[in-house]
Amino acid sequence: MTQLRTDIETLLSPAVAALGLELLGVEFSAGPASALLRLYIDAQGRYVTVEDCEAVSREVSALLDVHDPIDANYTLEVSSPGIDRPLFRPEHFARFVGEQVKVTLDLPQDGRRRFQGAIVGVDGDTITVEQDGAHVALPHGNIQKARLVPDFEKPAKPGKAPRRKPKSGEPGGARGEPTPD
Repeated sequence: MTQLRTDIETLLSPAVAALGLELLGVEFSAGPASALLRLYIDAQGRYVTVEDCEAVSREVSALLDVHDPIDANYTLEVSSPGIDRPLFRPEHFARFVGEQVKVTLDLPQDGRRRFQGAIVGVDGDTITVEQDGAHVALPHGNIQKARLVPDFEKPAKPGKAPRRKPKSGEPGGARGEPTPD
């Protein structure tokens, strides 16, 4: 994490917590004309609402105006984590052990910068994912970006009922035989 992101997170976390929310993380991307400061917030036991985002935006805008940690013009965006939730800290990975994750590294490891697989575990600052059947230990400090991969089931064709896989012991079960009429 860059020093600017760390400073912004340190400055804004107490204000977000005072609203009963959690500041999951900060993304900052600078462009030639302006920049984007994106804050991800979460609410315990419920979904993040538009009203939550508005309240956080009002609170942190005032703090950012007073402390002015960003030298350039920027747009502030407050967002829920969404279905492809970003993971910023090791404890975020630990919450989702067993889930699929897509990780991009700053520096290549084993000849690659992108990994996608199940989160196997977290040990301190090391995140272990399963990639191509092997466990790969990724140092958290080398992770540029990580997001959960949504698991969408294939929808049924229009006008047809969704197909159910037969269970073992049912006709067509374990061996995949067609079901008798």
